[in-house]
Amino acid sequence: MSKSLFTSWKKLLQNKAVLWAFIVALTATLGSLFLSEIAGYEPCKFCWLQRIFMYPLVFVLGVALFGKARDVAKYVKPLSIVGGILATYHYYIQINPNALAPCTSVGFSISCSERFFTYYGYITIPWMSLTAFLLITLLMFLSLKLGNKKAKN
Repeated sequence: MSKSLFTSWKKLLQNKAVLWAFIVALTATLGSLFLSEIAGYEPCKFCWLQRIFMYPLVFVLGVALFGKARDVAKYVKPLSIVGGILATYHYYIQINPNALAPCTSVGFSISCSERFFTYYGYITIPWMSLTAFLLITLLMFLSLKLGNKKAKN
């Protein structure tokens, strides 16, 4: 049972890891724009930093996807790993608001510990950001691994 499940996942991801990473990055980018521009949630400083690392991924992955670039992982992994680290720290600040007292209302933005919503007791905007960065990083590692196996055959 588990071997067939692994085979079906491998078949789904093989040659499509960049496409899936592009879809994740595009969804995260459009989602963040929706939350700030349409829903009216003002982004804090850490939200802006995460955007700095997520938004370029759409363009890098899009160019790689439509240009058939094979070495995109070396450009995507640093952005997604640093973005994931920022998202992890931001989530930590939200679950422990006393951890970063100086971050409260830094002139132009709201507090980094502000929670606009919480689903299932733990899913917040930084958690969704972290999930997107982790998925993109995982997909890039998978694309390298599957690509290397393909090159050896």
